Amino acid sequence: MFRKIDEKTYASPQIDVADIAEASALGIGLIINNRPEDESADQTPGAEIEAAAMAAGIAYVAIPVTHAGFSMPQVEAMEAALGAAGDKPVLAYCRSGTRSTLLWALAQARMGMALDAIATQAAGAGYDVGPIAPQLDFLAAQAR
Repeated sequence: MFRKIDEKTYASPQIDVADIAEASALGIGLIINNRPEDESADQTPGAEIEAAAMAAGIAYVAIPVTHAGFSMPQVEAMEAALGAAGDKPVLAYCRSGTRSTLLWALAQARMGMALDAIATQAAGAGYDVGPIAPQLDFLAAQAR
């Protein structure tokens, strides 16, 4: 269920409390919830995921992304969260894992990662960053 994007980042479709054990077994140090609350009736509330994560010694942060798209504050929050995790792996989730992967990609571009490397890493996990290519280009140009 967890798809490895790079050496320290995983993306996933919606998780539930039972998935915290798998995250813990992988050494996940931070769970990032990129899904807005009440997006669908079948999603596990963020507060339940947060409580289970904290009980397992895993940090938790919510950076919700709606279908309206990405904002610079969200990209900055993702960059800060990834940095705060230090050397510990991170698990980011949303409905399908796509928004989490795209937000990871935007943060990486802002931090100066090569765009071809971003695309390759995302594709290796089964995600396409093509839909946000203009935003990636913009952030990469600013990082130079």
